[in-house]
Amino acid sequence: MSRRFIAVDWGTTNRRAYLIEDGVVARTERDAMGIAAVPAGDFVAEVAALRARFGGGPMLLAGMVGSNRGWIDAGYVPCPATLDSLAASLAGADEGVWIVPGVSTVRDGRADVMRGEEVQLLGAVTAGLAPADALLCQPGTHCKWARVAGGVLEDFATAMTGEMFALLRDHALIGAAMGAPVSAGKAFAAGVARAGEGDLLAALFGVRPASLLGLRDDADAASYVSGLLIGGDVLAQVAPGDVVHVLADAALGTLYAAAIAQIGATAIAVDSHAAFVVGVTRIWELAS
Repeated sequence: MSRRFIAVDWGTTNRRAYLIEDGVVARTERDAMGIAAVPAGDFVAEVAALRARFGGGPMLLAGMVGSNRGWIDAGYVPCPATLDSLAASLAGADEGVWIVPGVSTVRDGRADVMRGEEVQLLGAVTAGLAPADALLCQPGTHCKWARVAGGVLEDFATAMTGEMFALLRDHALIGAAMGAPVSAGKAFAAGVARAGEGDLLAALFGVRPASLLGLRDDADAASYVSGLLIGGDVLAQVAPGDVVHVLADAALGTLYAAAIAQIGATAIAVDSHAAFVVGVTRIWELAS
């Protein structure tokens, strides 16, 4: 395989492509052409256009492009998973184009899957951005909590935190009060604290009477709800004294770091793009 290739982190709503030459990013491009924006049957043309913009060459794709809603189903590698096991299970999608499989886990009757995050999570450990034994968090529409031991992805759990916030804001009765931006201020902290008391569904409904009775300014409602959801997410996975390596953009990473700190744990920010590049490059090298 060539030392020059095009790597694509291809999610549901967004896509980021990297031209990698000898392990170094020579060019990158981000757009909103996630799999949801690609019409059925158009992946071949879309990949060809992307390849042409980057000057041609072989491609390695990761993320939802390899799901049953994407181009082809690239399958799953079961936990415990490594970059080696991912590289050994690449799925050929077209001439010179391969897709990284996802990762699955089944433990105590609980099943879970991920696609794309595995490259970043294992890439972070390979790059030394996180230790070989670590708890990692990748916030987003579906937040991933992963535990690695000896550099191996042993287990993970997915929480629908971001999706639940969007559903409540856009479709729930309390959504009328959730128009303001979210910030990691007093309202967010109050939400995190309330999450620690349990009874999340009652706490969420409480947003409406708090608005009706003037107990909380509507400008704080979205931050409070975010605190409830992220607080509940963090409390389910993190104990006081834990160290959590967080792979997220600055805005979302700040919210998770605030919630993690509030319960007495420590958050360490990890550059998710750098982690992806290291992970996907290592997979490419192992598959060569």
